Amino acid sequence: MELIEISGQEGGGQLLRTALSLSLCTGTAFEMQHIRAKRSRPGLMRQHLTAVGAAAQIGRAHVDGAQLGATTLRFVPGQVQAGRYRFSIGTAGSATLVLQTVLPALWSCAQASELIVEGGTHNPLAPSADFIAQAYLPALRRMGVDTAFALQRHGFFPAGGGSVQLRVSGDARLGQCAFDQRDPAPRLEATALLSALQDQIGYRELQVVGERLNLGEDALHLRRAADAQSPGNVLMLSVSGDAQHTELFDALGERGISAEQVAIGVVKKVESYLASSAAVGEHLSDQLLLPMALAGGGEFTTAFISDHLSSNARLIEKFLPVEIDWVQVEKRCWRVRISS
Repeated sequence: MELIEISGQEGGGQLLRTALSLSLCTGTAFEMQHIRAKRSRPGLMRQHLTAVGAAAQIGRAHVDGAQLGATTLRFVPGQVQAGRYRFSIGTAGSATLVLQTVLPALWSCAQASELIVEGGTHNPLAPSADFIAQAYLPALRRMGVDTAFALQRHGFFPAGGGSVQLRVSGDARLGQCAFDQRDPAPRLEATALLSALQDQIGYRELQVVGERLNLGEDALHLRRAADAQSPGNVLMLSVSGDAQHTELFDALGERGISAEQVAIGVVKKVESYLASSAAVGEHLSDQLLLPMALAGGGEFTTAFISDHLSSNARLIEKFLPVEIDWVQVEKRCWRVRISS
């Protein structure tokens, strides 16, 4: 069996998750060394181990090195099997990242599957459950992936305890798509999500957003997460239109940071996105690479080429017979093309 050797020194957990996804989809084994070597806490964390365990169970894989703090992992996939799966991280680690790791293998199966992942649903440096529902899965739907997603229970740091459920139809026939147009008059809506915190915090955030972006009260929403096990606050701003898709920008409230500061941070992200003609935001851009590569091609425009995008592209090219390149078409707009 072919085995691909990968260095994880320059990347984080994303490189590992991409390798796991593609190993399951292609049947190609890999060994990754120097995993998260430049992080403050190198090696595998619990959420990475949950992703490895989930991939191993779904793909009947043989794994060496799956332990906390390990910096080398060997993964030899077997036969991927559809079914009903439940995985628990045991901490507030991101449940959505585990979900994204195994989803491509499940949509490739002949039968439908159901997946439940327990952990954090709204984490820093990870796609939130709302991002998955509003931006990521609708983009996949355009490519031919049929899913039904539910946020069963909110989970915030440090308690975690959240739960997401995904049903995915099997035998997906991925089609090539282009995400290169944006509605010239998009709809903007803001939602302040609160758990065990005063409503006034959310109202203050929404007031700043409304004033800075000139939004009416009908575009400002307060949502309670009564099912969460710990306090939490997330401010989310969606940008949607008829042309292509929805982008979701968010920020987590933190102790010592005012509601107004949280709101200004999210507003600046949205203003930066709207100032470019690019259709796809920073985070969705690197997440589109893998399904587009599995589809054999696709393209999108994005405001800049992040380190995540470039490192993910080079790793995908190790597993699949595709080329991923990009060219700058405007001052703040790059066209990324995946071709076979």
